[in-house]
Amino acid sequence: MSREIYEVKRERFHLTDRNLYLLEGTWPKGYEAEAVLDGKKISVEAKPQEYVSAMDRFQDMQLTSGMRIQIQVTLPSHLEQYKKLIIYAVDGQSRQKWFSVSVVQLQRKQGKPQYYLEETAVDRKAGTCRLRGWAVYKKPLSIYLEDENKKRLAVQVQRTKRPDVQAQHREAGLQEDTGFYVEFPCGNNPYIYLVFDGKNAKTIRKIHLKSSKLMEEKLIRYYHKGTRYLKMHGAGALLQKVVRKATNQEPGPIPYEKWLPKHVPTPGQLENQRRSQFPYSPLISVVVPLYKTPERYLKQMIGSLQNQTYENWELCLSDGSGGESPIKTLLESYQREDHRIKVCFHDKPMQISENTNAAIGLAEGELIAFADHDDVLTPDALFECVKALNEQQEISVLYSDEDKMTMDGNKFFQPHFKPDFNIDLLCTVNYICHLFVVRREIIEQVGMLRKEYDGAQDYDFIFRCVEYAGRKHIYHIPRVLYHWRCHEDSTAENPESKKYAFEAGKKAILAHYDRIGVKASVENGEYLGLYRTHYIRDYDPLISIIIPNKDHTDDLERCIRAIEEKSSYRNYEYVIVENNSTEKTTFAYYRKLEQENPKAHVVYWEGKFNYSAINNFGISHAKGEYLLLLNNDTEIINADCLEELLGYCMRSDVGAVGARLYYEDETIQHAGVVIGFGGIAGHCFVQQKRGESGYCHRIICAQDYSAVTAACMMVKRKAYDMAGGLSEELEVAFNDIDFCLKLQKAGFLVVYNPYAELYHYESKSRGLDDTPEKVARFAREIETFEKRWPEILKDGDPYYNPNLTLDSQDFSLRRNG
Repeated sequence: MSREIYEVKRERFHLTDRNLYLLEGTWPKGYEAEAVLDGKKISVEAKPQEYVSAMDRFQDMQLTSGMRIQIQVTLPSHLEQYKKLIIYAVDGQSRQKWFSVSVVQLQRKQGKPQYYLEETAVDRKAGTCRLRGWAVYKKPLSIYLEDENKKRLAVQVQRTKRPDVQAQHREAGLQEDTGFYVEFPCGNNPYIYLVFDGKNAKTIRKIHLKSSKLMEEKLIRYYHKGTRYLKMHGAGALLQKVVRKATNQEPGPIPYEKWLPKHVPTPGQLENQRRSQFPYSPLISVVVPLYKTPERYLKQMIGSLQNQTYENWELCLSDGSGGESPIKTLLESYQREDHRIKVCFHDKPMQISENTNAAIGLAEGELIAFADHDDVLTPDALFECVKALNEQQEISVLYSDEDKMTMDGNKFFQPHFKPDFNIDLLCTVNYICHLFVVRREIIEQVGMLRKEYDGAQDYDFIFRCVEYAGRKHIYHIPRVLYHWRCHEDSTAENPESKKYAFEAGKKAILAHYDRIGVKASVENGEYLGLYRTHYIRDYDPLISIIIPNKDHTDDLERCIRAIEEKSSYRNYEYVIVENNSTEKTTFAYYRKLEQENPKAHVVYWEGKFNYSAINNFGISHAKGEYLLLLNNDTEIINADCLEELLGYCMRSDVGAVGARLYYEDETIQHAGVVIGFGGIAGHCFVQQKRGESGYCHRIICAQDYSAVTAACMMVKRKAYDMAGGLSEELEVAFNDIDFCLKLQKAGFLVVYNPYAELYHYESKSRGLDDTPEKVARFAREIETFEKRWPEILKDGDPYYNPNLTLDSQDFSLRRNG
């Protein structure tokens, strides 16, 4: 099992105080910092890192026993008298060396302009060299090049805005552009000098232009870096890192059996929980229906309650085995030995709902928790529930993550790491399941379990509880608190054995729709236990299909032709937003389109490319009650694509609906968006093959997400207006994500519907973000997004589980370091 690596990620001097040395990196939790200069302790201050970059923010979610930290070391004025600085992580008598650096290296940087080279590229065929990076100083900087004779070269260094760099060095109040980019002819120069001139201080970087020298310089840099890593972390850690770098591969997904031991409470932590005192310590009644339960399973279930670190509980057991119960003697002995265990017996065998209701009848607690007779709660399960209730007293319903265990209870597998409350996922599958805890007063309002839903009685009960509680009072604990034992004939492992349960499930969903006033039909999904909803419309509203276009009439023609030939829904109009096309054939196509298709209208945008502004402009000309933002390089696949989008969008609580998009090679391009992927946001399940269902079948489940892509997004006009349209400050990137978050802020849900399927031939109409101007714009848009949505960026996406990785988009487990 690999240990977590704690290391420096960034180090520099303070720009306005030459004696302040600043470091950032990963650090073991609970340790204090100690700075030593040639054996002498000097002043050091450590605090959790303030995030200025999206990538930094989400890297800390991959840590388990560590944290991201900022360390400030105050160096003496006469630094030249010393030789070496070492920083230790200290815990009592234990000291771990975290970082070391020679004084000579420090002096090279102290009081000088600081820079970072992000790209050094030499193209010998074209005879050009390209440099890109950033530089900062407490005073305005001049950046220029000199040849090997120190003669200044007549090339222009382009300066670019870098909000991320300015935020990182905010102490200097930088106003000038901190990024730089220069492209120049190499000629026969063996090397040049890159000069950062701050008038009273200079930093000069020698740039080799010969391939052999570039390789030699790189090898030397790797040698020094590797040597330091070896000293700090050992040969094993270095070897792993070298292999990953050499093969250009990250480690594969971590198996659950290796992940789990690192994420369960230690004996010490469990003991601390037992000693904890909560201001609010409610009695929790755990209700369990029994039916001829094998004694070894019954003992394990009861034992898991008796091992709870939170002790204010009672176990309410209803033995529905009938008059000849094989477990009656065992239950009576438990009842005598532990006053917290209550049992009721019955002369006749009981069905699941009435048996569970009998157990509820014994309960006296403020909270009712539900468990099956052969399953096991983790020792911290009730503690975590009460902890949450003390932090948020308005909680009425709680549920946790869960996994499965083998019949002997020795192996745990198939973890289900769930999102926070997700009503559309719940209408697709009973994802809440276990552990489920609800306040007594809710049961008094909604009633107990209903025998007409036996087989899906818990599904029906959960619907009624969450409807009454309201989504703001439903809390998800992102921890595995429940182990579900799998039988060969259980619905978990052999769904064919209980088809009646899935018919009851459809009935439970329909009853939910009836109670909330939604007209719908429900059918079985692609797998038993999954369900598909079809919404029933009272009328067919006008849909305005907004399609921005610049030339590429072949894409646009294919997009429109697919809708005309395939779509079973006919009440729509096209608003084509012409965006500075240059080809005569494009305008000829527009004229022909408008002449031949009365549904098509072309409007002309004359400003620069701004995706948000272009769509807002198109929508201002739209007549529809519903708006479909659609890229010109898309093609609908299924005839009912528009109807699938419209069905969800016509619901009063839904603001926008997204589709399942495929690349041309039949792999997933979009199946919902998670905030955090790629540092800011990214698509789920990218490049998974068509036909795959993904983690817990999430690819094929209708569900709520924080965002969906505007490459195909249907929006209710009323919701669009309430959200204020697309933000035009976000010209290219993140505008659809921002818009979806604005919709949610306005009180609407954003839904992903996998049954609306399209091809997306992907951004042929716009070039790559590879010029200095585009890179600077992208940085500005990151800054804008981060300032606008600090809460979700700090706390994580509520529709994504924090136990899952942000390093890839396949919902695999996050690694430990």
